[in-house]
Amino acid sequence: MPKVIHFEINADDIGRAVHFYREAFSWEVKKWEAELEYWLAKMGADDQPGISGAIMSRFNPKASTINTIEGPSFESMLKRSETPVESS
Repeated sequence: MPKVIHFEINADDIGRAVHFYREAFSWEVKKWEAELEYWLAKMGADDQPGISGAIMSRFNPKASTINTIEGPSFESMLKRSETPVESS
């Protein structure tokens, strides 16, 4: 079953966001060595359930959270998403 494997939180103030998630949820947050403002966020040990993500600069004023979903292939997921949904 496809599942969310990564998320990205867009923030206007990276320092404030990093501080908030570290303090509020005890996330381990560290800067990724890249040209853009991108901070990796780890939640707990690798053997525990859950996913990790990142906090990044908001490049688009309308951007919010981005979820990355893993699936068998792009083509099969696209085909499934084009299937009409029956209403109940």
